[in-house]
Amino acid sequence: MTSAAEVAAVLRERVLSGEFAPGERLHQAPLSEALGVSRTPLREALAQLANQGLLVYEPNRGYEVRAFSAEEIVGAFDVRSRLEGLACGLAARRGLSDEALATLRTCIAEGDRILSRGVLVAEDLEPYRRMNVDFHETIIRGAGNPFIDDFVRQCHNVPLASDRVFVWERHDVIWRSHDDHHRILAAIAEREAGRAEDLMREHVYFAGRILLRTLERSGNPRLRAV
Repeated sequence: MTSAAEVAAVLRERVLSGEFAPGERLHQAPLSEALGVSRTPLREALAQLANQGLLVYEPNRGYEVRAFSAEEIVGAFDVRSRLEGLACGLAARRGLSDEALATLRTCIAEGDRILSRGVLVAEDLEPYRRMNVDFHETIIRGAGNPFIDDFVRQCHNVPLASDRVFVWERHDVIWRSHDDHHRILAAIAEREAGRAEDLMREHVYFAGRILLRTLERSGNPRLRAV
């Protein structure tokens, strides 16, 4: 990993996954050492993430992870649900390749395997997260419209509205969400565009409401006014 783009990709994933929390200051010296990169590509990467709205730069203080208000998170989920619903409908209408359908089926099987325990355990969060990202990104690519991909990525720049974030607490809630994956795949495979779009919109909307209710109930500092 030597280029600024590669460093930015790694840092972006850590912000979106919540590894770097809102308000956390990113110090260049320890970051440079941890990532095994020189200061030059690191500075360029931090500047890129600031331009994308993920970080905030203050002169003489450096970069910190941007915090978002509840209203901003709701707005990002609202836009994301419509964009991903549109992508899902387009993917169903035009038809996915056999390879893409196989990827979605693999995702479904992985989610089923993880949830078959009947309880949520900490070590399953990361594989479930990867599965979910693969599922959503496969559908977005299958829509065949690069503008949707670009705009969804902008929504993900509000970290709590990212598909990397889960409230990993209740098995029944995660199972309900994963059951959506089953029904979404079935609608896409049957080329039912309208149904696929509606299912995806509700799927993303539900995820947003669960997340916000949990954060508000817990008084989590990741949800605050800016």
